[in-house]
Parts: sequence; structure tokens; C-alpha cells
Amino acid sequence: MDVINQVNHMIAVVGAGPAGLFAARQLAEQGNYVVIINRDIKPGGLAEYGIYPTKYKMKDGLRKQFHQILENPLIAYYGNVVIGDNGDLSLHDLETLGFQAILVAAGAQGTKWLGLPGESTTRGVYHAKDLVYHYNKLPPFSQKQFDIGRKVAIIGVGNVMSDIARYLITTVKVDEVIPIARRGPAEVKFDKKEIEHIISQLDINALDEELERVKPIMLAINQDPQAARDYILSGMEKADPPHSQTRLKFTFLASPTRIIGDEYGNLLGLEVEDNTLIRDEEGETKAKPLGVKRLLDVDTVIFCIGDRVDSNLGLPIQANQFVKNPFPQYSVDGISYETYNPLAGKVLDGIFVAGWSREASVGLVGVARKDGERCAKAMTQYLQTVNPIANPSRIIQVFEEMLKKSGKPVIRQQDLWKLHNAEQAEMMRLGLEDFKYGTNEEMLKAIEFSYVFG
Repeated sequence: MDVINQVNHMIAVVGAGPAGLFAARQLAEQGNYVVIINRDIKPGGLAEYGIYPTKYKMKDGLRKQFHQILENPLIAYYGNVVIGDNGDLSLHDLETLGFQAILVAAGAQGTKWLGLPGESTTRGVYHAKDLVYHYNKLPPFSQKQFDIGRKVAIIGVGNVMSDIARYLITTVKVDEVIPIARRGPAEVKFDKKEIEHIISQLDINALDEELERVKPIMLAINQDPQAARDYILSGMEKADPPHSQTRLKFTFLASPTRIIGDEYGNLLGLEVEDNTLIRDEEGETKAKPLGVKRLLDVDTVIFCIGDRVDSNLGLPIQANQFVKNPFPQYSVDGISYETYNPLAGKVLDGIFVAGWSREASVGLVGVARKDGERCAKAMTQYLQTVNPIANPSRIIQVFEEMLKKSGKPVIRQQDLWKLHNAEQAEMMRLGLEDFKYGTNEEMLKAIEFSYVFG
């Protein structure tokens, strides 16, 4: 406890993804003691459970960085602990314990839906995040069963769509993957590098037919159909070889309106409404419904439309995001990281948000890291107004006593090293490029975790 008694302030960071970890490092470098509290056993968040599984080099590099951060003696890790109104501890508990600032960097754990008829009552309708967590072996999603048919509609045309399509093409090997875009070919959101993994499966004849269909609408607002085609096909030069017989077929200018199911809840198709394109007063391209509907013959629908923050954390939410102070006292680069209660019209003093908890579904690791580091700067400004902590070791003592009452195994840094070594040994034994356990029980067994923290 000696190192704790020499610190300036005590800070709790909820979430151990890139935003939380890089913020924690920066805060610790300022002489603060940082307690990282993570829902999962392993740290990393979307860097561990959101990046496509075969990006081995990227994942390995990030894990090494995270391990280095957690080696800092001014950072303490507590995994397998849920913070929230129905969790092991609440944000209010952390405030009461005496943490002088709290950073919520827990990502966007809620799922965003469109609220379509049949969406929640029909089998074969999924959210992309659940599937991403499944194939990346995040408990308990790793054990969930997904009944995926032969023709799969993916709602959305961003990088998440590319990852989901890649999984369907390479692992499930479905017959057709049909990405559906509310707007036109000029508004696709995927990066050229991401499309390289799936573009060799593209049905080019079907693409050209679709481009010809929407061409008059594009030309009417001065969009270039050929330029859009060139961008979609730009990944061909470095494309992965075909992985299966799956055909990739885009559908543009279509908004889902209804999930069609039979009386037993089996999916029969997806109803969409055709759109046209208009320019709004700011010059932005918008989709305008035409009132013409048609049925797409698919037997699985996967929504790639972004995420929402977790309401169980107990912070005010508007438009799927935690509410930020509209007039921040400690802004960085013009961004507000301070939480705010709009009903009471006041700032939630000392509670900050970063990463996807600040702006859901925006950017990946690099963006989250930068956002976490900027938030750490905002928190440092705030902490300059707060007196140094009087008895920091007492806070940790009471905190650990409360965790002991939960009756759950609580993971510390030394447990993470054991788990890492166990997974590395399995990887070598099996001759794989990567290996990780897919259940909490397997992870606890691997680190010989036979006691409750305390």
C-alpha cells in the first residue's frame, strides 16, 4: 500500500477497452492511483472482442501495449466486476467510497434497433455486435447459437458490414450476402482496406444492374455512378482470393420496413421501401421514401446500424448516448467529456465519459485511444480543483471488502499473466496463430482460480 499513500488522487475507470486503458495510463503518469474495473475477465474491450479474429498481428500488438499499461504500479485492475444499477457496484457506490473522479469508458453495450414489425418476434434476426462477440469468443455470447440461413440480408454498408460479410463468406459459407443501403452507392461507409477481404465474392453483373437502376437518381443530384463503382471495386487489386461460392450482392436505396415471418416465427423475407436521393438545406444527401415496397427473399437479417450506451450504468441518456455538459468547464479540443443531467440542469460532478461511452459506434482503436487520452487531460484539469486524497489506502481496503461480498472471483493483474501464459501454451500445442478460451469457466480454470477475491 506504500505506493498508494504517495498519490495525488484516486480515480476509478469503468471499462478496460482502448479508451479506458490509455486514459488510465495518462492519469497514472500524473501521479494518480487508477483503479480499472472491467466487466470481462480480460481487458481490451473491442480491441480484444471486436477486431476480426484473423487480424493476428494487430491483436498481438495491442495486447502487448495493454499489458505494459497494466504493469504500472499506480494502476490496479479488477476484472469480472459489473458496474451499474444491477451490478456488483454502482457508480454511486464508487462516489461514496471516495474516488475523486470516475471515467466511464465501458463502450456502447446496448444494441440499437429500428423497431420494425416482426423484429423481436422472428427467428433469424440478429444484431451485428452479438455475432461479432460470438465469433470473437466473448462470454456468454461465445456460447449463443445463431441460426443462419442461406440468404442473409445485412442492414448497413460500413466496416462492420464488411466483417460480418467476411464471417458469413469464410466460415458459414452462405449462398448470398446482401448488404442493404438506405442511400446510394456514393454513400457507402466501408474502407477500401476492409472491402478487400470480401470483394472477390462480388457478383459484378448484379452490381452493374443495381447501378443502372439507381443511375437516374444519382445523376439528378450530380453524383457520378462510375466513380461510385470504381470505389466499390477499388479493393479488387489486393483482394483476398475467393473463400467460398458465396455471392455478394448490394441493394441500394432501400429502407427496411417489416420483417416477414410465418405463424411459427420463422423468417420468410424482408420488406423494404424504395428511396430516392435529395439534398437538404445544408447540402447533405438524404434518402427520401417513395412509398413503393418490395419483398427481398432472405432467411436471415443482421442489423449493422450502430450501438447504444448501457442504460444500466445509471447516467442520463439522449439519442442513444450519455448526455454531456453542453457548456463544459474542462473541454479538450472543443469536446465535452463531462456528464450532465438535463432534467436537473446540472453537471454530474467528477464523472466523465470517453470512447464509445461518449460517442457510440464512432471509430475503432485509434479513435478510442485518442479520445481516452483527451478525456484524461480534461480530468486532469478537473482534479486541479480537488484537494489531494487524505487516506487512499482506506478506499482500496473498503472497495475490496465490498467486492468480497459479491461472492465472485475478481481478476487481478497477476491472474491476467497466468491466463495469457495458459492461452499461449494452448496456441503452441495446437499449432494455431492465436488461441483464447471462450468461457469464463475455462479462463478461471486455466489460471487455477479456486478462491473468491479477498
